[in-house]
Amino acid sequence: MALKFYNTLTKKKEEFKPLRDKEVGLYTCGPTVYDYAHIGNFRTYVFQDILKRYLEYKGYKVKHVMNITDVDDKTIKRSQEQGIPLKEYTEKYTKAFFEDMKTLNIESADVYPRATETIKEMVELVKKLLEKGLAYKSDDGIYYDISKFKDYGKLSGFKIEELKAGARVKKDEYSKENAYDFALWKFWKPEDGDVYWETEIGKGRPGWHIECSTMSMKYLGETFDIHTGGVDLIFPHHENEIAQSEGATGKPFVRYWLHAEHLLVNGKKMSKSLGNFYTLRDLLSKGYEPVAIRYVLLSTHYQQKLNFTFKSLEAAKNTVQRIFEFVDRVREAKGKDTDISDILQEAKNEFEEAMDDNLEISRALASMFEFIKKVNQLIDSGKIGDNNKKGILGLIQEFDKVLGILDMRKPEVDKDLIGKVSKIAEEYNLKSSNNFEKLMSSIIRFRESARAKKDYQTSDTIRTKLLEIGVELQDTDKGVKWKIKI
Repeated sequence: MALKFYNTLTKKKEEFKPLRDKEVGLYTCGPTVYDYAHIGNFRTYVFQDILKRYLEYKGYKVKHVMNITDVDDKTIKRSQEQGIPLKEYTEKYTKAFFEDMKTLNIESADVYPRATETIKEMVELVKKLLEKGLAYKSDDGIYYDISKFKDYGKLSGFKIEELKAGARVKKDEYSKENAYDFALWKFWKPEDGDVYWETEIGKGRPGWHIECSTMSMKYLGETFDIHTGGVDLIFPHHENEIAQSEGATGKPFVRYWLHAEHLLVNGKKMSKSLGNFYTLRDLLSKGYEPVAIRYVLLSTHYQQKLNFTFKSLEAAKNTVQRIFEFVDRVREAKGKDTDISDILQEAKNEFEEAMDDNLEISRALASMFEFIKKVNQLIDSGKIGDNNKKGILGLIQEFDKVLGILDMRKPEVDKDLIGKVSKIAEEYNLKSSNNFEKLMSSIIRFRESARAKKDYQTSDTIRTKLLEIGVELQDTDKGVKWKIKI
């Protein structure tokens, strides 16, 4: 079955055909770093993570760009209220965002461009729109004239004559002359304080919409494959991105638009006034495990509203535990191998058919749990031997490349494993410990020291010794990580 996505632009499900064979350009509207991201934001980011992981599962090489909006009305206002320079203020929440993404096991993007670091390119894009007569200067800024873009509204379905000032966007994003024209560049005013850039188009700062057009095209080209975000961004943000980008280049901007539906809490829109507003950190402080939160966020199809409840979070905890216990049960199974190739192939086919059909995650999960049920029956019958274990665990790990659940399991370190790792430490005259975290940190530091001295033989030997006892070292851009293999 061919991979298909529902394209918001065409309002139908379409076969996915990237611009370049087996390569995908993917852009995600990232956070505005004025506060901690809430679980509604992470519903969208987890959806994008499942999309990206499944594209990689299918063999595509994905170039993923996610912007960081670190200058806008909210960031300026909040930083001024606290008497903190804008950069210092936004850095706090940018750091928190990356920590939260890691907590939920969301794969890192390849590039995280920041609005404040892309001003030069924004100015060039605004100049091009002015030259083409698609933008005009007003006394308070430069605005896009949407009456000059004949396709305005093709993503959202909105018609210019139906738009009203302030109806759907903040009034300060709109022109005073024409209520539906949106800001590309805002001229400096005293309330902005020291937040401004001296440029060819005037002293000021960018409008929100121009930021994403510029950052996406800078890294993915004037036309790219997939743009994701929440449904709340379809209008006006994504509609305005299209107008700016296609107006400037004369080329199609994005080929496939994918949008995640809203997250509700107990059937209602999340709101601080209703007392049902939660950041990820709020849930963690209540003692909920990140893996259960991730499972809740991924388990409903992205085009359906997700009704978050604490009851669903408890159910997710139990479901995830069931997966972990299944993995343990397979590893410990004792029996004679029987031919399970048909069962493996059927489960794989059903999982992929579901995901190929616009990421139908509920069907994919159902097929996985049906597979788990069948394997448990075989274990009960003594029909799972060592060869079968490899096939079963291998398939579960394949599924988990998409789901990202098993990596989040808290490693259960027994005394036997601690003893084995301690012996390795002692071989290199390192202090043994009953604290597994400290033990691993000590070995990793020693190994890094060996690598720095170009003693790659020692480094490789340590990696091999640990792998032989079930501990895998992973060298990443953010340092060395370890995990206990299933």
